[in-house]
Amino acid sequence: MASSPSEDPGECRITYVKGDLFACPKTDSLAHCISEDCRMGAGIAVLFKKKFGGVQELLSQQKKPGEVAVLKRDERYVYYLITKKRAAHKPTYETLQRSLEAMKTHCLNSGVTDLSMPRIGCGLDRLQWEKVSAMIETVFEGTDIKITVYTL
Repeated sequence: MASSPSEDPGECRITYVKGDLFACPKTDSLAHCISEDCRMGAGIAVLFKKKFGGVQELLSQQKKPGEVAVLKRDERYVYYLITKKRAAHKPTYETLQRSLEAMKTHCLNSGVTDLSMPRIGCGLDRLQWEKVSAMIETVFEGTDIKITVYTL
């Protein structure tokens, strides 16, 4: 009997793709990290703000570091992992972990099976991808959620 990917502890949950994150399938939900103030003035966050708008909608959710704000756009969710209080601050692995857990809960409750993201927390926020990717693997272990990470 063939085992499903979620039963195989050696199975990698993350697929890497070189290319434009916003060219991912329209059915994939998206994720990236922002600050509680929802400034989105630098890095890939600027593109998320341009593409999906909804800054007021995000602010009205009043999410704190370690939580996740969510926009519904067409057939997908767009996850805004709140990993720090202000845009100028740096996130911690702890706030990222809590935000990932909150996103996983929303994904499972909303039937999300495909998630695309950049190397979250590793651009301007300077976290180490080795640690972040291991954290993503651990958080999403035992789920059927497929994660695609885009790099340029």
